[in-house]
Amino acid sequence: MLLKELTELNGVSGNEDEVRNYIKEKALSLADEVKIDSIGNVIAYKKGKSSKKRVMLSAHMDEVGFMITGYGEGGTLKFRCVGGIDERILPGKRLIVGEKKLPGIIGCKPIHMQEREDRSNNIKLKSLYIDIGAEKKDEAEKLVPLGEYAVFQSEYMEMGEDVIKAKALDDRVGCAILLEALKGDYDFDLYACFTVQEEVGLRGSEVSSYAVKPDLAIVVEGTTCSDVPEVSEYDYSTLLGEGAALTIMDRTSYADKDLVNFLYNLGKEKGIKVQFKKTTTGGNDAGKIQRSRGGVKVASVSVPCRYIHSPVSVMSKRDYESVKALVLTALEEFNKNKQDLF
Repeated sequence: MLLKELTELNGVSGNEDEVRNYIKEKALSLADEVKIDSIGNVIAYKKGKSSKKRVMLSAHMDEVGFMITGYGEGGTLKFRCVGGIDERILPGKRLIVGEKKLPGIIGCKPIHMQEREDRSNNIKLKSLYIDIGAEKKDEAEKLVPLGEYAVFQSEYMEMGEDVIKAKALDDRVGCAILLEALKGDYDFDLYACFTVQEEVGLRGSEVSSYAVKPDLAIVVEGTTCSDVPEVSEYDYSTLLGEGAALTIMDRTSYADKDLVNFLYNLGKEKGIKVQFKKTTTGGNDAGKIQRSRGGVKVASVSVPCRYIHSPVSVMSKRDYESVKALVLTALEEFNKNKQDLF
């Protein structure tokens, strides 16, 4: 399965090689041209029949992870987070470290060695380390160079009738849908942009949007889903199983109202489940694309994901299918020359 293969690849921000090589191989048979730009984005171009307009689809290849920053005398590794990760989830997590794919465990001082006041507080990142089984500092230095990356170790798993657990659903779900979109034929020029370094500042999308010069853009993402116990309903961001999530506004962008309304009404008309994201936190590649050149009309369509930015992110297969159907149906409608949207 495409999504299984994508989520089990490792691609921390700035080190997306595995994901990039996989996507490039898949895209070569689907697109008219596939380019890797200077920052590492994959831009797959599909020439339209008329080529009067340019539509950009964007999904980022990178995932959150870790970078090695030093060594302990006992052979442990010091590290920092790459991207936004909740420090509370880290103790005891399994990692894959570096090009050698060494197994590692995030460790900390045992609870029976902690002071009473420490036991009631969350463990800080500076108190954590990665244990790779090395016995001495010089052994660790030989195995793992400074600046090496580490990633959560997590296997794709299906749960119940409709749920998937995996790492990096943010945003391998988007990458999978873009590859599906490349299978279609369009009147307009389609640019499927698989971007890098989204988790550390939306960097790849800024570069790709200036290169593509789109008339309109849709960002396909995985987004937060907080419909869990002890969270009030009015604080829910999205609901698992309720379909594709449309963003109105977040920390980085304000989606084009006409495009968002078009997507919402299209979903309702075609029987595709669709919902609005009800929080304004976070951000995605739309923030940079919207402000490129003279400005671009942009919207974000997302798969709701519980426990995002963790090794056990959870999504609904029905939501994934809703996002895919909405994006592909929108592209079909653009073929009908929706001039009012461009």
